[in-house]
Amino acid sequence: METSVFLAVMAAAALHACWNALLKIGLDRFLTACLIQIAAGAVALCTLPFVAFPQASAWPWIALSALLHIGYNSFLARAYQHGDLGQVYPISRGSSPLIVALLSVTLLGDHLPAGQWLGLLALVTGIWLMALRGGHLATRFNAPMLSSALLTACFIAGYTLSDAVGARNNQNALSYSMWLFSVSGLVMAVVLAASRGPRVFLRLGPHWKGGLIGGALSLAAYSIVIWAMTQAPVALVSALRESSVLFALLIGSLWLKESLAPIRLLACGLILIGMLVMKLA
Repeated sequence: METSVFLAVMAAAALHACWNALLKIGLDRFLTACLIQIAAGAVALCTLPFVAFPQASAWPWIALSALLHIGYNSFLARAYQHGDLGQVYPISRGSSPLIVALLSVTLLGDHLPAGQWLGLLALVTGIWLMALRGGHLATRFNAPMLSSALLTACFIAGYTLSDAVGARNNQNALSYSMWLFSVSGLVMAVVLAASRGPRVFLRLGPHWKGGLIGGALSLAAYSIVIWAMTQAPVALVSALRESSVLFALLIGSLWLKESLAPIRLLACGLILIGMLVMKLA
């Protein structure tokens, strides 16, 4: 992987961790996810006059990705009903790179040398290790949380692969990203209105500033990832993107003064080793 692509994905991971750390707005997880996606769509909508219209071959993938995001948000919210952030987030985000790696090699023809497979496995192991000490110590793994988190990972893998194919077919990552977010924001607004009623938007209104900041950061982070997937194997980009878990941990330690247990330091070490091996292999 070229250094420029590697650094861009690291920046995307940091942006992803930042908007997750900053956006504590007092809504339930599903409403928060909807607010972020709708706000990101609104920001993307403002850019459409300045980007190209997607090619016809990209539109089926844009539509598929928008639908997969609905499943992602739904199962993520369900997972949080049965588990803590420190458990759900690492399991869902840490499992998707393995799914992406297996499917991208099989379906997209991407090739990963043995060294990059080792780096990917080290990074994923580190992320999963965080889940073992995630959340409250009294909270144990349970079947509903684990199944919902793993299904969330499947949806993450699904829209990641869909967007990789769509952006490559479109041959213009920026155009694809802006139209994708615009469509996804509209679809999520319709789904939210249908599931919670139109008055639900009154609940979102007071949080528009936080939502707009989070949406803009989310848009920037994933747009970088979509571009990177046109430049490098999808599996590598997907795995490095999930190093956002490491950035989130560092933010919590440095800014929020959260303590770091020895097992989480070990997890950080594995993630860093994985990142380094994937870069150098």
